[in-house]
Amino acid sequence: MLQALPAAHPLVSGATSESPLITAYRGGKPSRRPVWFMRQAGRSLPEYREVRRGISMLDSCLKPELAAEITLQPVRRHDVDAGIFFSDIVIPLKLAGVGVDIVPGVGPVLEHPVRTADDVAKLPKLDWDALEPIREAVRLTVEQLGSTPLIGFAGAPFTLAAYMVEGRPSRDHLGPRTMMHADPDTWKALAQWAADASGLFLRAQLEAGASAAQLFDSWAGSLGLADYERFVAPASARALDPVRGLGAPLIHFGTGTSEILGAMHGVGVDVIGVDYRLPLGEANRRLGGTVPLQGNIDPALLSAPWEVLESHVREVIAAGESAPGHVLNLGHGVPPETDPEVLTRLVSLIHSIGY
Repeated sequence: MLQALPAAHPLVSGATSESPLITAYRGGKPSRRPVWFMRQAGRSLPEYREVRRGISMLDSCLKPELAAEITLQPVRRHDVDAGIFFSDIVIPLKLAGVGVDIVPGVGPVLEHPVRTADDVAKLPKLDWDALEPIREAVRLTVEQLGSTPLIGFAGAPFTLAAYMVEGRPSRDHLGPRTMMHADPDTWKALAQWAADASGLFLRAQLEAGASAAQLFDSWAGSLGLADYERFVAPASARALDPVRGLGAPLIHFGTGTSEILGAMHGVGVDVIGVDYRLPLGEANRRLGGTVPLQGNIDPALLSAPWEVLESHVREVIAAGESAPGHVLNLGHGVPPETDPEVLTRLVSLIHSIGY
């Protein structure tokens, strides 16, 4: 495994290093306000539904040409300032040999939930060579993106382990939260397994050409600060270890995480994503005014009248001015029923607002 990014990497060659996105992530003043949307590559686009027809979600992620095409679609359509790599947080499990599938209308479902020390001990290790479809998809994408950065991503260990314990999506994540306290050694072993899988997944994307990487902890908001710091933060830090020091900005995002933003930053990231619940000015205050922010347009307003959405976006931009850097995004993902024309118009509005 390489110890540094290759010379042809977009960040090293200069192709993306001065882009609006990377400039803002590094706390600088970009040439225009950068914006991208979580879940921009997906169900809201008719061209996505067309190319996905008859192909399962996980199969789509593992076909390099298809994954590249889906990643590129919103960049072409909306003129967003980054592509977000099209994949799924359970792909590392799938590539390791864990029985998992995405069930329509349900989400990730495991063939065998992981609930005992013996279950964890039997988990297969993710092999570097198994990630070749991911590296190939990234290479194909980056070739076509040119000066537009690609953002890699992975699920954070808590969110990944939560799916593994419950065996399927959960509203309250009682299973993993109970395991932390009732069987902390097993929880630690599972969290470390998930961290190693996510870290390798991130490394593959960055090495192949991604210019930044985001760690998604979708369910971390179900935790109190003490539990997060004791049972989750060490694993999240471990997941980032394989990609530290590469020069690529690292972003951390979760939903419902207003009370743990400082601890999330403390795992060793450069940028904090903020969901729609917390004003950016308050997020900046809680982080000491030293951390670039990402967010936090309320996705519910994408279907509101334009004047309502525009007013809200201008408020978000004004609030983000207090931070060292600000990348516009949603406070969660693009809802599937969103009108793509609204996103295109929204990007144009954001780009038109000067500093």
